[in-house]
Amino acid sequence: MVGPLDEYPLHQAPLPVTWPASSDRNFYDRCYFNAHDRTGDLFLITGLGYYPNLGTKDAFLLLARGGKQTALHLSDLCDDDRLNQHVGGYRVEVEEPLQRIHLTIEETEGIAADLTWEGSFPVLQELPHVLRSGARVTLDAQRFAQVGTWSGHVDVDGERIEVTPDRWVGTRDRSWGIRPVGEAEPAGAPADPPFDGMWWTYVPMRFEEYAVVLILQEDPSGYRTLNDCHRVHADGRVEQLGWPRVQVHYASGTRKPTGATITCTNGRGEEVRLEVSSLLAAPLHVGGGYGGDPDWAHGMWKGEKFVERLTYDMADEAVQGRFMFGCVDHVGRAVLHEGGQEAEGWGLFEHFAIGRHDPSGFADWFATAP
Repeated sequence: MVGPLDEYPLHQAPLPVTWPASSDRNFYDRCYFNAHDRTGDLFLITGLGYYPNLGTKDAFLLLARGGKQTALHLSDLCDDDRLNQHVGGYRVEVEEPLQRIHLTIEETEGIAADLTWEGSFPVLQELPHVLRSGARVTLDAQRFAQVGTWSGHVDVDGERIEVTPDRWVGTRDRSWGIRPVGEAEPAGAPADPPFDGMWWTYVPMRFEEYAVVLILQEDPSGYRTLNDCHRVHADGRVEQLGWPRVQVHYASGTRKPTGATITCTNGRGEEVRLEVSSLLAAPLHVGGGYGGDPDWAHGMWKGEKFVERLTYDMADEAVQGRFMFGCVDHVGRAVLHEGGQEAEGWGLFEHFAIGRHDPSGFADWFATAP
């Protein structure tokens, strides 16, 4: 109900701040982080979310390394103390808004962490993201993104992984609004036209002098429904990079990308080309709780003080078969070519092509690259 935030002039509706203005069951407010040491040997992905209209909150951690993906899940009843973001022993503290975040995990199922995020450049407010199914809004979200560095450590089964900002980089975002969460809803009448695919590419990259953040979505015909590509400079300037052209490079016989060539245009009309490569893939729907994950779904009621740890063998054929039906995050390396110069960047290469996508040559749900 009424809580600490209500002491401040923050209200956007005649309601306590912790009550969403929308009564849609799918209202959410979530943070996402990733971290890696640029080698492709290890990828850590984690986040925390509140789902007040479902009465739940939860957090997760994925650790991909050595051919396995370990997932830690925590869930509990939602609370109104949003200045104290925590689920069980998982805690997110905002030490300096939009700049420095402290993330800690008390020892839980053999996993613990003490990590501090430092933003390398100002956050970028991305374009609003809206999707409909017939008359209904199924996604209406606002998000900001940032690239940065990490310091601290992660402990796994007694092994300590030291995290230093000279090597450890990553990206983060915070988003809120409406998106499918929790248990599946009754379907109602079939949508017209029926859903037969979606193509998505999200590439936030950290370079020494700037960040590049690209987010694109296309329907099965290749019609672009979201186009957002910017370069963020240290002094806060935000430069549009036009209408990017993207060629994703898939391994033959799969939909697993090995990289992508992304061609943009700077403010002077000159070509900016990013050659992106994947060093390590971590499917978010294998223990991460994102769309299609059979083991864990964000916002789902699992009971009070719920905790579990799961480990997946990425060579398992059953796990391999799930790759092309969900969103996959990759440790990404990029080389940016502009004006005869090159710059090296590191960050996230996130991609999926689910179902039909004509520009990629995918005619149906099971088509793969030649």
